[in-house]
Amino acid sequence: MPLVRLLLNILWIITGGLWMAALWLLAAIIMVITIVGIPWARAGFNIAVYTLLPFGQEAVSRADYTGHEDIGTGPLGTLGNLIWLVVAGWWLALAHLIIALGLAITIIGLPFAWAHLKLAGLALWPIGKIIVPIEDRRNAR
Repeated sequence: MPLVRLLLNILWIITGGLWMAALWLLAAIIMVITIVGIPWARAGFNIAVYTLLPFGQEAVSRADYTGHEDIGTGPLGTLGNLIWLVVAGWWLALAHLIIALGLAITIIGLPFAWAHLKLAGLALWPIGKIIVPIEDRRNAR
């Protein structure tokens, strides 16, 4: 990991990244406990890791990345995202927005606020996404 990304990720953890990763992990654990939520738990665990170290990675559509549709990128993925939105997505997105607003007050916090805003969007519609290193995303285009 380049030095700048390492420093940004360390500062990210200090400025709310650790707490948000913990919330994503909690959401995934709750989904596993309910048994019915297991299909959503995988996305929750993947995004928890992404939320812990977001700099140098990117969430992209699995269909765009792989070049073909699958069960999570089609109509069932849309239904899954709607269920996720009602059950867990809105409160995770709200938490990201609140932290982003606090960070946006300072110039130093702007990159972290932007990262929280991107994660808020991901919190609303995570099914059918994949987390990839930025270098892989650029090579896939």
